[in-house]
Amino acid sequence: MNTFKELTTLSHIEKLIEKNPLAFLYISQPNCSVCHGLQPQIERILANFPKIKAYKVDAYKVPEIAGRFHIFTAPVLLLFVNGKEYIREARIVQTELFNQKITRIYNNMTDSNRQR
Repeated sequence: MNTFKELTTLSHIEKLIEKNPLAFLYISQPNCSVCHGLQPQIERILANFPKIKAYKVDAYKVPEIAGRFHIFTAPVLLLFVNGKEYIREARIVQTELFNQKITRIYNNMTDSNRQR
């Protein structure tokens, strides 16, 4: 299983969200036990969705991310579709519900691309 690629600047984050139709951010902090425990579960879920470009961001290394995306806790999971935020989960994440939300959006995106 691939681990998330790490982004270290706000400009890289914004470019990747703009450039990728499906972009995912996993925002964490180094001393957050929930962050470290949840990340492998989310990576396993996202492994089923190859068109989603997934990245992680350490909020301590990129402190301006908190203001840019209105983040008050960690972890925060953000899914962007064509540059717009579609999913936001924070702190305690129900992985099955998260998987259902991702599946619904992913299927809608990939089905609409097939019809074109």
